[in-house]
Amino acid sequence: MMIGPIINGIGVVTGSFSGAFLGDKISENLRSKLPMVFGCASMGLGIAMIMRVKTLPPVILSLLLGSIIGELINIEGGIKYLAGKARKGIEKVLSPPDSGISQDEFMEKFVAMIVLFCASGTGVFGSMNEGMVGDPSLLIVKAFLDFFTAAIFATTLGYTLAVAAIPQFLIQAALFFSAAFILPLTTPVMIADFSAVGGLIMFATGFRICGILSFPIANMLPALFIAMPLTALWVQYI
Repeated sequence: MMIGPIINGIGVVTGSFSGAFLGDKISENLRSKLPMVFGCASMGLGIAMIMRVKTLPPVILSLLLGSIIGELINIEGGIKYLAGKARKGIEKVLSPPDSGISQDEFMEKFVAMIVLFCASGTGVFGSMNEGMVGDPSLLIVKAFLDFFTAAIFATTLGYTLAVAAIPQFLIQAALFFSAAFILPLTTPVMIADFSAVGGLIMFATGFRICGILSFPIANMLPALFIAMPLTALWVQYI
């Protein structure tokens, strides 16, 4: 029975609604400082994942080719378009918090949250681990973290942030059900390099959350899909 993805999705939804409902009742100090902490945590997690790298050339090549693919199909633009539609629909029903942020600032943070919730190593490996051995503990831990992250960012992004639970659940459910077919085809080297690619994206996500530099993180996501095949080819032929 699938448990982790459901609990993780509930964590994002309840966190988003709690933060949006409380709004300016949460102190300005928490609302301004905690996102910096979350950004730092994302960068730290990214570094830890990058350190697992086994074959650096296919990792870098995956990131480059994946980013080119993402830019060509404009994944980030698609996410922003859907986010804008969702925001308009939700705000017709639920009043948004008086955050005072512009549409561009909203999109910057929303895309970063989508990547943080959907593409973290904890979510990917937690889903596959539960699919293989039935242990949802990693995703339950992630649900706690995502709850507080969503609560803080929803004070400015509003109820729309709860929409992030939809792609998160779909990705984790797909990994859960496909784990039994994917993992037997992989090697420790392939998984390590996949983790390293995810770590680079998580590191870039941290910069974006902190407002230091706006990496096109959504357009980097195709790198995750080509990381393991490229590593397999590299190990076999080079």
